[in-house]
Amino acid sequence: MDVKQRRRLEALAQMPDEQIDTSDLPDRTDREWTRPDRIIPQENKQQVTLRLDADVLAFFRGTGKRYQSRINAVLREYMRHHDRAR
Repeated sequence: MDVKQRRRLEALAQMPDEQIDTSDLPDRTDREWTRPDRIIPQENKQQVTLRLDADVLAFFRGTGKRYQSRINAVLREYMRHHDRAR
């Protein structure tokens, strides 16, 4: 990441969420987050210890079985979006 990109990311991190323009992000339904084709096969996964805010974890656990795969799908979508921005 170059200096210009780092500065833009830092500025974005300081912005309140409501000021961030997300109009170009596609809407996702609950079903899209759980589709089998969105899930990476088990053999590509690595076990890690990850600390999440209690409310974030409660939200995903509340979505039912395979909540960890949904967390992974959300992170993958974030990664794809930011990879395109480079």
